[in-house]
Amino acid sequence: MITYRRNFLAGGSFFFTVNLEDRRLRLLTEHVDQLRAAFRETRGRHPFTVEAIVILPDHLHTVWSLPERDADYATRWRQIKSRFSRGIPRDEVISDSRAAKGERGIWQRRYWEHTIRDENDFSRHVDYVHINPLKHGLVKRVKDWPYSSFHRMVKLGIYPDDWGGDAKTLNGAFGERS
Repeated sequence: MITYRRNFLAGGSFFFTVNLEDRRLRLLTEHVDQLRAAFRETRGRHPFTVEAIVILPDHLHTVWSLPERDADYATRWRQIKSRFSRGIPRDEVISDSRAAKGERGIWQRRYWEHTIRDENDFSRHVDYVHINPLKHGLVKRVKDWPYSSFHRMVKLGIYPDDWGGDAKTLNGAFGERS
């Protein structure tokens, strides 16, 4: 069995990528209100700050900061995924291994986690979150994607309205290693 190593840093900030099991589905944007409710309910029980988030049809990226002396993002993700899944009709394909464990077939079991190291790392990951709809060709400008904290950051004066340029100027590899 594979042992996954996670960095649990109390009070830390983390970047996450969380995917649907079937990446052809558009469940996250089709049921965005259910996803928002799952976040809200989880934050009510286990507080955390969403520093940045973008919800794409089949995956999401987010940067969280946890409270002091709290490193348990795994429970938060388990609750968000579970709450969201309970609100979605049961029409997905479920593998035998998932069925045997009583699991739904909505989410990939694992998620990508990166511990934010410093302010520069934080800024790079927040930028990556916000550029993602443009990177995936979902919009021609970052501001055109409705499911993003980009709009909140524009209101706060952190980003200009035209940040990120447009699809013509994006080099296709923003924020990723070559």
